[in-house]
Amino acid sequence: MSSSKIKDAVAKLMLEKPFFGSASTKLDMKVNNNIRGVSYCGDKLEYNSEYIDALNLEEVSSIVAGASLQQILYHQNRGEGKRGYIWRLASEYAVNSLLVENGFILHPLSNFSDEFKALSTEEIYHILLNELDVDEEQEEREREREKQQTDIEDFEIEQFIEQIIKKLEDRGEIPIDLDRVIKKSKKGKVSWRELLYRYINTHAKIDYKMFPANKKHLYRGVALPSISGSELKIAIAIDTSASIDEQMLSDFLEEVEYIMQSFQHYEIELIESDYKIQNTTRLRALEPIHKTLKGGGSTDFRPTFEYIENLYEDFKFLIYFSDGDGIFPENEPNIDTLWVLTKDRDIPFGDKIILL
Repeated sequence: MSSSKIKDAVAKLMLEKPFFGSASTKLDMKVNNNIRGVSYCGDKLEYNSEYIDALNLEEVSSIVAGASLQQILYHQNRGEGKRGYIWRLASEYAVNSLLVENGFILHPLSNFSDEFKALSTEEIYHILLNELDVDEEQEEREREREKQQTDIEDFEIEQFIEQIIKKLEDRGEIPIDLDRVIKKSKKGKVSWRELLYRYINTHAKIDYKMFPANKKHLYRGVALPSISGSELKIAIAIDTSASIDEQMLSDFLEEVEYIMQSFQHYEIELIESDYKIQNTTRLRALEPIHKTLKGGGSTDFRPTFEYIENLYEDFKFLIYFSDGDGIFPENEPNIDTLWVLTKDRDIPFGDKIILL
């Protein structure tokens, strides 16, 4: 009965949700009664037959639709270099959020949380990375799961999805907010942002958990992580000199907002500077960013580092958004620095990421 219900779910999707129905044709669906409910891994959907029998057709349809998106997320190398179990869990949260937005009814064992609405898989991954403790045995099991993926090449699945999207766009049948979980493999923004988040996680590990939530903010309907120990502080500087155009400034601010969305336990000293400090703002959880930046002069990086040093506060590191054209301090400052640059150029100290 379970196999027929799966087939009925695919047929239902082909008629009512053609994107998911078409994508599901690439799935390898098998019974596995050694698992509790369902399991996604690459192009495989494994399911417990008794569990499927207990569900209604709407819930089974959400399983097939979710598996269709999961296979896409495993391709394009998006999970490369990440911890397998956490990446899979993050992708499930992202996919299930999108399914709910598109009117699906999730099955009872679905991983879903309102906390992750509107967040990309990468953003959820970096939140979970600090929340969850994954032991080596669990990681080894995940590596074994990945070895069992089918051999569909990245370019094949990408071309297949592009064909579906092209076919359905004119008919207005593309799922709502699909681009949040399916990012096209551009050479620029996704890759450098991944490096940025990886840097933050590497240099800013602190002891905090999402559960139990920080009770201070629960009355607002927001569950922020509970923090053990002192609050982590980082500094972010934005180059507001004349060589930085409005689009660059907008991109810089967008990244600051992404950081705040993904890492809401941080306290950020935001510094606007060209040849001098133009403005500073202390950003904390739930506080908005002012969109107007002051500047327009020449570029001198020294005032920013002098300002941070004179604050006598425990900043863990500095992220400096700039084109890299300016006067650097003569001696290397005492704060770890990550330069996020609009073009590649030599820097005398710190690490760098090129914003392409």
